[in-house]
Formats: sequence, structure tokens, C-alpha cells
Amino acid sequence: MKKLLAIYKTCVKTALNRAAAYRLNFILSFLITLGSNILFPLVTILIYNSGASFPEWDFYEVLLIQAVFTLSHGLAGIVFNEVLWKTMLHIREGSFEIVLLKPLTPLFFLISTSFEPEFAGLLIGGGVMFGIAAAHTGIASALAIGQFLLLFAAGFAVMAGINMMMAATSFKWVGNSRIPEIFESVKNFGKYPAAVFPQIIRGLAAFIIPVSMIGFFPAGALLGRLDLTAFIAILPCFLFMLIGIWLYNHMIRLYEGVGG
Repeated sequence: MKKLLAIYKTCVKTALNRAAAYRLNFILSFLITLGSNILFPLVTILIYNSGASFPEWDFYEVLLIQAVFTLSHGLAGIVFNEVLWKTMLHIREGSFEIVLLKPLTPLFFLISTSFEPEFAGLLIGGGVMFGIAAAHTGIASALAIGQFLLLFAAGFAVMAGINMMMAATSFKWVGNSRIPEIFESVKNFGKYPAAVFPQIIRGLAAFIIPVSMIGFFPAGALLGRLDLTAFIAILPCFLFMLIGIWLYNHMIRLYEGVGG
């Protein structure tokens, strides 16, 4: 474990040095992600300024959901979002064999070399949104913070698992770039209060593809508005991560060369 942590630390340092070496590219990417994040809650602002609202949720409570969603998205982007695209690129260019020759498990190698500091813009933007929303809503209790951290980790796990599953399909289905776009659309259900969706959508977003854990459930914990559903949904989240890791490693064994 010490060796793996040392390797990961070295890869992080390399990524930071690369960002420092190509400063203009890093700054532009950082500003783009930060700018897009500023526009992110614009729809919610327009809804509430027009006199409409999400039933039983005020503006700052919805903003807190979207802030948590943004923080989750930003952290996932920094840690493992590039695994999918790197896997696809290696398979298309026939360079995945180089990954297989490394004295590390392929998945750990790809995660270690996929650290992306450019997504820090999302973390900063999400942090600002979180601070503003929390100042107007308050945090229910110390227990709420512990529940938030647990549910936030579960949301991170489901994103990791789905990312690994999408990457795993690349070994047999090279032209799968539309799958991430579909998931991005599905993931958006997690940044709004569940009450605005029909019952079937709530069930799908909580248990089948538990994207509610990315934003809605952790924010609900901070607001003291949790029910048993959120805690039951933790299990499929970590199950997604375990299945994603298993599937990725299984598909590696089925890899047949260039183009999958």
C-alpha cells in the first residue's frame, strides 16, 4: 500500500508540474470550468426570479443541492474522469499493450496518470456556491455533517463505478463516446429536489442508477431533510463501484488488440 501511495503521489506531482509548465493552457481550462460553473445555477435563478419555485424548497436549499453536485463533479473530474477517455484512446491507437506492460495493475496506472488539476475550477466554484447556500440555510447539526460525508462518499463511489463501466465497454465497443453523453444527461437528475420528478424517476435515480446521491441526498443530510431512502441507496452506490472495478479488470482479459 505504501508503494502505491508513493506512486500516486509522484503522479500527482507530475500532473501539477505539467500544469505549471503549460500555464496558459491550465489557466484557460481553469477559467472555462470556473465560468461554466458560474452559469450553472442560472436556470434556478431564473425560475425563482420569475416567481416560480420547486415545491417545498427555497432558492438557497436548491442552490445547496447544486453546490454539492458541483463539488462531487469537480472531485470526480480531478481524480478519475480521464480514465474513460484514456482507455478509449489507448485501444484506438493500439497503445494499451504499453499499459499492460507496466508493473502495476492497468486500472491503478490509468487512475494515477489521470489526475487533472484543471477541474479545480469546479471545486472552487462549487465551494463558493456551497458557502453562500450554507450561510442562508444553515447546517442542521454535527450529526448532519457526518451523514453528509457518508452520502458524499457514496455519490463519489457511484460516479467512479459508472466511469469504470463506461471505460470497460471500450474493450469491445470502440465507438462508445455517446455513452458518457447519455450518463451526463441522466446525472442531471441528481442536482434537483427529487420531489419534482415522478415516483418512477425517483426510484430509478435512487436505486437503479443512484445519481440522487451525487447532489440531492448529501444536501438533504445537511438540511436535516433525510429519510430512510437515502441510507438504503448507499448500498447500490458502493455496489456500482465494486462492479465497475470488477468489470474493467474482466474486460482487460478479453482485450484482443488494436480497436478492441
